[in-house]
Amino acid sequence: MSGFKSLFKQTFIYGIATVLPRMLSFLLVPLYTSEAVLANPAEYGKVSVIFSYFVLFNVILAYGMETAFFRFFNKEDNKENVVSTSTISLMVSSFLFFLVALLLQKQISQLIDIDVKYVNLVIWILLLDALVIIPFAWLRANAKPMKYAIIKILNVVINISLNLFFLLVLKDLAQSDGIFNIIYKPNFEISYIFIANLVASAVTLIAMLSFYTKIKFSFDKVLWKQMMRYAMPILVAGIAFSINETFDRILLKELLPEDIAESQIGMYSACYKLALFMTLFATAYRLGIEPYFFSHANTENPQKNYANILEFFVAFGSIILLAVVVFADVIKPFIIRSEAYWEAMWIVPIILLANFCLGIYHNLSVWYKITDRTKFGAYISVVGALVTLSINFLFIKTYGYKASAIATLVAYATMMLLSFYFGRKYYPIPYNLKKIGLYLFISIALSMLSFYQYRGQYLVGITMLIVFLGLVMLLEKKQLKRVLKR
Repeated sequence: MSGFKSLFKQTFIYGIATVLPRMLSFLLVPLYTSEAVLANPAEYGKVSVIFSYFVLFNVILAYGMETAFFRFFNKEDNKENVVSTSTISLMVSSFLFFLVALLLQKQISQLIDIDVKYVNLVIWILLLDALVIIPFAWLRANAKPMKYAIIKILNVVINISLNLFFLLVLKDLAQSDGIFNIIYKPNFEISYIFIANLVASAVTLIAMLSFYTKIKFSFDKVLWKQMMRYAMPILVAGIAFSINETFDRILLKELLPEDIAESQIGMYSACYKLALFMTLFATAYRLGIEPYFFSHANTENPQKNYANILEFFVAFGSIILLAVVVFADVIKPFIIRSEAYWEAMWIVPIILLANFCLGIYHNLSVWYKITDRTKFGAYISVVGALVTLSINFLFIKTYGYKASAIATLVAYATMMLLSFYFGRKYYPIPYNLKKIGLYLFISIALSMLSFYQYRGQYLVGITMLIVFLGLVMLLEKKQLKRVLKR
């Protein structure tokens, strides 16, 4: 149980590193969707499509090396060798990508139908972000969550500050002669968004430069081949995940009529942000459990702790699901400022539930990571991607972004069930299926009733939430006491 308590401590700090910055970045959504910046959903749609490509290329540039780093860092006696080999690998691949992408930026721009000036900025940001992958992984592997949190928060504070400066302050300052008049350009909002991101990424790399001065730059070819064999299925899984997570925006752009596509993407992407509460919780939990999974794999009866971890995740996730659904219409004016975006609110419960399933999948994925069967992660993720692509291709033209939301839910639910099925075969974990099933069934049923049947009737919704909270507290009372006592 002491290891379990340690997990909660680290998850809490990683939660701060993830939740607080993204809560701060919530400011960007009302900023972008305000009348003064991107009042037209089509403009926000352009930004969303570019960020979709960001996600895809971030995965490609990482190519599973982060997860391979954790596995071999805990497995190998010569940890310095693991650190230096993985670092050199990512440095070489990142700079190669950078040079090729810069040379071919015009062709890339034409291929993905995005202005070359945005492509140029994205290439620089991708390079900077790739160079901090192993330094951040090293902090997590060495249990340095505070430094991890401080640098992550610094990145977002700089990003938000520059966004506020460029999009709200600069125009007024430019009215007078001087340097601000030189910096300011009208109708340059989208470029300013990515310039802010670029500066934040540059500062983050500078903050992590001490990592590069500490390591011994030696490359172990044999170790690298082993790490790449482990990492390649993770890369395939990552690409499939990026398809599940963001490719729907790209498909909406391609499959919907040109006159409405970007507006639909803008509305869909803005309302998608209301699922961020679940995403933040699942991400913080994943950041805490991934090192824990590997470091405790060889302890006595780790399966029992893994089972408890999932049970707590489902309990807290169920509460978040129901709470956000009940108060979705209260939250939306603070996050999505323009009513032009609210048309897509229908997707909120669906996307929340989809991200909940994804979080459960990450918890279930322990079996293939610690048994070195990462190829199963790739297989499962590819199935999820095929589900996403199939539903989007078949139904976007008829149902628009609603089809994309349903596709996301079906894909993540399918991945969750497949992981559970194969996990029972290769690495049985004694999950309390009755309790987990009870939490899922009640929270999903109450969420759907609250939003689609009793939406706006807060007395009904709050009563549902209180009853469910009471049930969770009653069933988890003993476990919570045990954790808190230690």
